[in-house]
Amino acid sequence: MGFRIGHGFDAHRLGEGRPLMLGGVSIPFERGLLGHSDGDCAIHALCDALLGAAALGDMGRHFPSSEPRWKGAPGRVFLEQVRRLITEAGWAVENLDVTVVAEAPLLSPHCEAMRKAVADGLGLELHRVSVKAKSSDGLGAMGRGEGVAAFAVALLASNE
Repeated sequence: MGFRIGHGFDAHRLGEGRPLMLGGVSIPFERGLLGHSDGDCAIHALCDALLGAAALGDMGRHFPSSEPRWKGAPGRVFLEQVRRLITEAGWAVENLDVTVVAEAPLLSPHCEAMRKAVADGLGLELHRVSVKAKSSDGLGAMGRGEGVAAFAVALLASNE
């Protein structure tokens, strides 16, 4: 049995007039993430990690922002599509680890809901998914509250 590890990263600016979606969960906050889709950087980083582990490219290759059908698309749609792609390529998810970096809002109360949304979106048992929240202690753009970033690692196992 073969294994592959993938790493993903994404960041989006916070802006007015949009809901804050992270890890497939709507988080109460006065600003949301700007982007062509729903801006869910946690899901985007995770999808990039999964695609990278399977050597299938990245989000931009499969879901370009130039395509109108992805405008406003929820993260769950991307998770389902990526699940299909990696399964067709002969891979299964062993485990996932996502770290979301934001100065505000406080995300730790939402980590379990994000874990569940990711697990449900990928058809995984909950124990295979980890979601953590961190702040950058005032450093950089994230520390100034300008946006939210996410890092993800995925371990895939060959189905063969």
